[in-house]
Amino acid sequence: MSTKPTIVFAHGLWADGSCFSKVIDLLHADGFQTIATQNQLNTVEDDAASVRTSLSRAGSTPAVLVGHSYGGTVITAAGTDERVGALVYICALAPEEGETSQAEIDRHPPTAVFNHLDVVDGRIWLKQSGTAAFCGDLSEAEQKLVFATQGAPLADLLNQPVRGAAWKTKPTFYIVGANDETVHPELERFVSQRMNAKVTELQSSHVPMLSHPERVFEVIREAARATEQPLEILQQPAPALA
Repeated sequence: MSTKPTIVFAHGLWADGSCFSKVIDLLHADGFQTIATQNQLNTVEDDAASVRTSLSRAGSTPAVLVGHSYGGTVITAAGTDERVGALVYICALAPEEGETSQAEIDRHPPTAVFNHLDVVDGRIWLKQSGTAAFCGDLSEAEQKLVFATQGAPLADLLNQPVRGAAWKTKPTFYIVGANDETVHPELERFVSQRMNAKVTELQSSHVPMLSHPERVFEVIREAARATEQPLEILQQPAPALA
């Protein structure tokens, strides 16, 4: 059995676990075990519980949690589990204890993606016209695949408060998408600074794990190494990378 930490992924809105496929391939080639949870996007508590269930399947601990977008909210709650050794946020939300995802979003101007949403049967869907704002640095074929595999949240999901704030006690890494038109880049910079994360900034859309998978892999690998180092050493501010 590998002694490397298991990498557990939590996807966000308008995505599913396959959005991490390129990074998963790189991690497998480097000897890591990975698990991609499939969030139902009904409640924060249920999605956090799915991540904790994945921890029970992990071949080695402590695990590294990786959250993209709303998945950052999920790992913020689930990451308080003692089996979690480090956190990686990708263009992600990271609420305070008791805060909602929507409260974080409302601190900054609306992004372009909010002009391309539909509410159908109580769920919020990304329109085909919104893929440019969501994943505009991917090929047309990849954008169509993202649209086809999206998961739509219940309309009130982002208004549910978060229990726990794992980033206060765990080594934390953050990837900022400088060209993100879904989560505002200034929001990403704000939360990464608040959590005193080690920051990597990429010239990417909202989905750097698909447009810059090698760089995302490098950050996750660094987080895996962090599970063996003291927290006070790891949470030193780092210069942003272009």
